[in-house]
Amino acid sequence: MDFKKLGIDVSIIDILKTSGINRPTEIQEKSIKSIKAGRDVIAEAQTGTGKTLAFLLPIFENISPEIDSIQALIITPTRELAIQIAEEANKLKKVKDINILSAYGGKDIDSQLKKLKRGAHLIVATPGRLLDHLNRKTIDLAKLKTFVVDEADQMLLMGFKKDIEDIIKFSSKKHQTLFFSATISPEVKKLAYRYMLNPEFITTKKEEATLSNIKQEIIETNLNEKQSTLRSILNEDNPFMAIIFCRTKRRVDELEVMLHQHGYNCIKLHSDITQKKREKIMKAFRAGDIQYLIATDVAARGLDISGVSNIYNYDVPENAEAYIHRIGRTGRAGEAGYTCLFVTPKDQMTLKEIEKAIKINIPKRQLKGGM
Repeated sequence: MDFKKLGIDVSIIDILKTSGINRPTEIQEKSIKSIKAGRDVIAEAQTGTGKTLAFLLPIFENISPEIDSIQALIITPTRELAIQIAEEANKLKKVKDINILSAYGGKDIDSQLKKLKRGAHLIVATPGRLLDHLNRKTIDLAKLKTFVVDEADQMLLMGFKKDIEDIIKFSSKKHQTLFFSATISPEVKKLAYRYMLNPEFITTKKEEATLSNIKQEIIETNLNEKQSTLRSILNEDNPFMAIIFCRTKRRVDELEVMLHQHGYNCIKLHSDITQKKREKIMKAFRAGDIQYLIATDVAARGLDISGVSNIYNYDVPENAEAYIHRIGRTGRAGEAGYTCLFVTPKDQMTLKEIEKAIKINIPKRQLKGGM
């Protein structure tokens, strides 16, 4: 299967080729035709499998630049993901001149209002800021054609269920609804089916296949030695770009201070950092100016950054799904990736759950100097 057979315009295919995208991924192959045809879709696909283009490409095919109204809306749980999707959309805009607005908290609302006065065909937004615009009547969804809920599982986990329902109330009576989610929980299904008409359920291969090119190891340590062990690992590996995951904002703060004191080129990312600064951080990290990004799970949700070779799970995640999501930040586009999980005695139960989910026993790593 190729993009042409999926009904994607040649000019858009040429844009994809300049980004090194020559063939559709599984989720794109399975969903593009249905979305183009106007069907409601519930799609289960992990981050990193090409799901953003799975809905962006047919949306671009279906939008009419001549019609001066908002025709497509994509909502995401985090500002970083909204920015990322808008960036992908702006690449496609080179061949189809549509107006794209990204609307999220922390960004100057006046600049968004100015853009809206010029008209918008596609909006990428977080729920809070979008509802602000809807209540101000600065955004009109009366002629909406397609409504996308991205990372639907995370949306519900972060308490956005009522926001989604409120947004739908502002929308046109007849529109296409698309739910994309890493996992389709009963809660996601229940919400989706309430607002969909005979939806097509699309799923892709589970994570074992996606993670096959990622080398996974664990480091057994204890709380007293954890920081020094991390420094030893970073010194041994010296990766080009890496993400270090922590479970809490406080832990991120502490780790950044410690690593800075020892001369590491690092920066932190979590929800307490202002949006303007977060955008600068991500720009610097993507450019390779920062070697280590220290982040919480929520802050890094959905981030797709090429060049991340290593993932360090400084804190064991809450569950297997979070672990899979974290390590999926590396090993992109067929490249080899490496992940290291720091395990203390109290983490053994969670480790067993993770190993059961990914169907492997993660091998132990020994430091060169011994443990």
